[in-house]
Amino acid sequence: MAAAPAAAAGLFGDRLAEAERYVALLAGSGTERGLIGPREGDRLWERHLLNSAVVQELVPAGASVVDVGSGAGLPGIPLALARPDLRVELVEPLLRRTTWLDEVVADLGLSPQVVVTRGKVAVIGPRQVDVVTARAVAPLERLLPMCVPLVRPGGLVLALKGDQAVDEAEAVRSRCSSWRVASLDVARCGRGVSAEETTVVVARRVG
Repeated sequence: MAAAPAAAAGLFGDRLAEAERYVALLAGSGTERGLIGPREGDRLWERHLLNSAVVQELVPAGASVVDVGSGAGLPGIPLALARPDLRVELVEPLLRRTTWLDEVVADLGLSPQVVVTRGKVAVIGPRQVDVVTARAVAPLERLLPMCVPLVRPGGLVLALKGDQAVDEAEAVRSRCSSWRVASLDVARCGRGVSAEETTVVVARRVG
């Protein structure tokens, strides 16, 4: 497992030790229990923690955040570690994953800032949060209709995407009004922090 890069101290501040512990958990029990691929060990900091934490640039102060399809807690846990002012709910349908997430939240001492909810987005009940995050969950044509109803009017859906983000956003732009999306933009986060910037599709709900 690689040591924490220099940028991690700036992102996580007083919680750098907790971030290091989270990386150890991902490399250990997270890999053993199938939440992280066995070849990810050397890339955990750059590809997972920094890639997730830099999205804080788009999250307002004191925001309530729902991380849908949270999986191994990405990006929700890195966001919570980097931003103690946030309230984060990790939503994940699979029991084995929510069991692991509960263990991690307890191990890192993140309760009550971070809570874990087992369930699919369609059945977890209404939310009126400031921000919904999603990393590698679904194409925008499925993700936006699913996530926009969870945010308050004027709130944001932040979809962490790869190189095809611009093309994917353009492909759904004509349908945004039917999903109550007022604006759809592509942002790049982490310049000068991570070796590879994080591309995020930013959808703002109609106010």
